[in-house]
Amino acid sequence: MFTPASAPQKTLKAPIHCTGIGLHSGVKAALTLRPAPVDTGILFRRLDGVGGPVEIPAHWSNAIESALCTTLTDGKNTSILTIEHLMSALAGCGIDNCVVEIIGPEVPIMDGSSAPFVFLIECAGTLEQLARRQTIRVLKPVHVGDDRAWASLEPDEAFSVEFEIDFASKAIARQTASLAVDPVSYKHEISKARTFGFLKDLDSLRANGRALGGSLDNAVVIDGDTVMNEGGLRYADEFVRHKVLDAVGDLYLAGGPLQARFRGMRSSHALNRRLLATLFADRQAWTTAAIGDAEFDFGSWAEPARALSA
Repeated sequence: MFTPASAPQKTLKAPIHCTGIGLHSGVKAALTLRPAPVDTGILFRRLDGVGGPVEIPAHWSNAIESALCTTLTDGKNTSILTIEHLMSALAGCGIDNCVVEIIGPEVPIMDGSSAPFVFLIECAGTLEQLARRQTIRVLKPVHVGDDRAWASLEPDEAFSVEFEIDFASKAIARQTASLAVDPVSYKHEISKARTFGFLKDLDSLRANGRALGGSLDNAVVIDGDTVMNEGGLRYADEFVRHKVLDAVGDLYLAGGPLQARFRGMRSSHALNRRLLATLFADRQAWTTAAIGDAEFDFGSWAEPARALSA
């Protein structure tokens, strides 16, 4: 979601494909990321939808509140679960326009982080397009939640995330992170952080149709005060960094890059969505503008971008 002083919209150079299992559904899914014209945004296309392909724009108004994952719905019979890690990778890599084709009910969990999606984006390559990026600038503080769990957006010159978590388990305890979000820092400081859960909750989750595809291969699992995964953690504070990763993905449902500082205390996917709904409900709290209006120059990249911009 990095917003430099002057920036073109970006898409992928070529389609790229992966398969994997859904964390909650346990169902294998096939995913293809495709280039898209300017101003498409991120568009999910479920190819096995009821009655044929169903398209759902990645927007907060098409998301339903859920504590365990972010889910898109067409408001009828079609939904797509656990989009947050892919959305986070697209945001972190600065991809404005992409069609996400999926066969299956849920985005593959891969290794539980967004790093595999960053790898796919890098393998596909990126293409600058004949249009400016549009930033959503937060003009005044917006806050949702209560004393125990809350989320806020505050005006700032760029996009950054502060997050705090606090668990009884000594494996996590209290962790805080404050990170600027740009393509370099995102790849190295955020993208490798994996989702996590507690072994004691597994039976209950599965009895309710959740975590059916979860394993030590795609999540950090904690038993009491012990991390069960062989090899341990990727970052000393991997747990809070994953919450940052989730927030980056959830907030990209704004419909474009935010110019704001996000702060979260035990915030969930549901709270993150509620924060966007609250922001956009107040027309005095935000505005949009093309990045770098005065100095933007299409010159050197206009021709290769023209085919996808037409």
